[in-house]
Amino acid sequence: MKIHDTEIIVIKGDITKTKVEAIVNAANNQFLMGGGVAGVIKRKGGKIIEDQAVKQGPVKVGQAVLTTAGSLGVKYVIHATTMAMDFRTDEDIIRAATYNALQCARKHKISSIAFCALGCGVGGFSLESTSKIMAQEVFRYLKEEKSPTIKKVVFVLSSQDAYVIFNKNVYLYLDYIDKKISQGPFITVDGIIEYEGGVVMVQRSNPPLGWALPGGFVDYGESVETAVVREVKEETNLDFIDFKQWKVCSDPARDPRFHTISVIFIGKGKGTLKADSDVKDAKGYKLDSLPSKISFDHRKIIEEYSAFSNL
Repeated sequence: MKIHDTEIIVIKGDITKTKVEAIVNAANNQFLMGGGVAGVIKRKGGKIIEDQAVKQGPVKVGQAVLTTAGSLGVKYVIHATTMAMDFRTDEDIIRAATYNALQCARKHKISSIAFCALGCGVGGFSLESTSKIMAQEVFRYLKEEKSPTIKKVVFVLSSQDAYVIFNKNVYLYLDYIDKKISQGPFITVDGIIEYEGGVVMVQRSNPPLGWALPGGFVDYGESVETAVVREVKEETNLDFIDFKQWKVCSDPARDPRFHTISVIFIGKGKGTLKADSDVKDAKGYKLDSLPSKISFDHRKIIEEYSAFSNL
């Protein structure tokens, strides 16, 4: 598929044999190339790749640096750091590593780039989440760049299982977001649901991961009032009643994927609370015992609601 003039491709194969200008190595922040994709790149391209990278490290996790590609058939290797030497990674790191690899390619006027599944080897991050995170960051980059130098982005997966997951998630996500809501800023709704002495939150199954207020995108031809009732029902099984519009949140940085403007509603939940739709879990939380990982700007919204409602 294409986004503007940039072609997006998902293939099963060997990233070192991909016909692009630069391949992305899932690196540690000291750029030591031991096992996994890094080890393959070093073995096939030569130790010079590691030597050039090590001279530029260590760096902050999530950053990316460029080296030559030794004896490989591509021009460059972009080393995107997905972990430190503790071998731990998370959504924010994978998101930053993907985006900074694209920025590195832009800086060096690279026209085609190939990614492996960042963070899914030693880092142990799930292919399902990584595929969506990387697709989101590619979309964000291409929307922000007025004249992107990158004309081809290839996701290269070494196993059939990984290929199937990326093939489904990358194309479905990018097709949906580009065709349905491609103009942006994107209009969303969120509901603060008063329920059994607390507020309802849902655990997201799609990146950005974490707990959030129930909500989602407004469909074309749908009012924000209809959208919030629909989203609350889909995600929590509750009927959203006695609700009113409270405020609008529009900070361009509130959503790590792209610029969203959310209309926030306050109301009550009626019925039996249970997770539904595309969420993992749904629970009521007291305002003084919120979950530790909260997505978007929803912690700030809840704190403002607490002050507003004197709870």
